[in-house]
Amino acid sequence: MPAWATRIARLLPWLALPVCLWRLPIGFGYTMGLDLGPMPGPVWVGVLYVGTLSLLSEAFALACRALVSWWGETVPAWVPRLGGRRIPPMAVIVPATVAGLGLVYLLVDWWLATLRIGGWADGPYGNVWWRVLAMTVSGLFVTWGPLVLALTYGYWRRRCR
Repeated sequence: MPAWATRIARLLPWLALPVCLWRLPIGFGYTMGLDLGPMPGPVWVGVLYVGTLSLLSEAFALACRALVSWWGETVPAWVPRLGGRRIPPMAVIVPATVAGLGLVYLLVDWWLATLRIGGWADGPYGNVWWRVLAMTVSGLFVTWGPLVLALTYGYWRRRCR
């Protein structure tokens, strides 16, 4: 595996972390500078939703390590009946490509929604600094799609060429 791909795979969880941390106070009802009024519903629903979303984001970012690791090529030995078998390359390449393209779609959507005609964001932020912070953490997160596609390309080159 090329060194660039290994570095990217190690970087992805760190790119997802700021937006995950940004979301957590929102789950507890703190609006992070958005002028939205009180959050609807009980606090535990927001905590559960935002906590689950953040944990899944980090889990998927960590799962991208499979694109540069042996466990993305061979089923671990402890898996019943399948342990030790090689994973067909397309069983990894197709979902990784779909996920990468979906994340690129979110990037384009973010770009259009947040930078549209100088408006930066659709949300009514209390001041410009909250908006800058939101765009910074979101901006880091939206690089995930192109990086997943780059890792998928590296995986394809290694396994299919």
